[in-house]
Amino acid sequence: MTWTVHWLEASGDLGPWRDAVAAEVEIARGAILGLMPLPPLDILVQREAGAVIPETGTMGRAHRENLFSLTLDPDNPNFAQALRDGDLRRTVVHEVHHCLRMAGPGYGWTLGEALVSEGLAGQFVRRLFDTPPEPWECAVTDDALRANLPDDVTLAGTGHDHRTWFYGLGDSHPRWLGYTLGYRIVGDWLAAMPAVGADAWVNVPAAEVLAAARRGILAAA
Repeated sequence: MTWTVHWLEASGDLGPWRDAVAAEVEIARGAILGLMPLPPLDILVQREAGAVIPETGTMGRAHRENLFSLTLDPDNPNFAQALRDGDLRRTVVHEVHHCLRMAGPGYGWTLGEALVSEGLAGQFVRRLFDTPPEPWECAVTDDALRANLPDDVTLAGTGHDHRTWFYGLGDSHPRWLGYTLGYRIVGDWLAAMPAVGADAWVNVPAAEVLAAARRGILAAA
């Protein structure tokens, strides 16, 4: 199916990087197509300093089931290396997984559902490219994870602050805790599964994944 890239350049010229970005998007598309069919998608690409992960100079965001965006900062000192290292193709796969899940059970409203959705997207990247976890997926030590594990009431609650759990806003949780914990939670689910089909990668209920994690990383909660 068609993927359409929309270049938003009012905030900065992307001409020198168009070919490289388009090539990375196509690599991601081909990798996913090797496992499952794809819907049509619109991809917004924009340039905006300060709106990216400092360690990569890039940022992805899924907006709805058929739209996601890529934000780039070519002036970031880490951008060129991240582009060479395949960061962008992995970001595309991560955001496409969010879009696919939004079209199915949804990203989720509870903390537990958000952890599962992020962990699934991260592990999906690993499945397709056989790559190690991203820095935000292994940012927290086991001791810090155990000290910050949510209990069942917190997992089921809808009042969590996403920015606190995932970005470390404030002082209550380490930076990237949610991404690391979600990656580990889904890792426990994968370890308990003999095989994971294409449908399960997208549509597995969060409760099923969390149940597996309660015998693993969440057991100490």
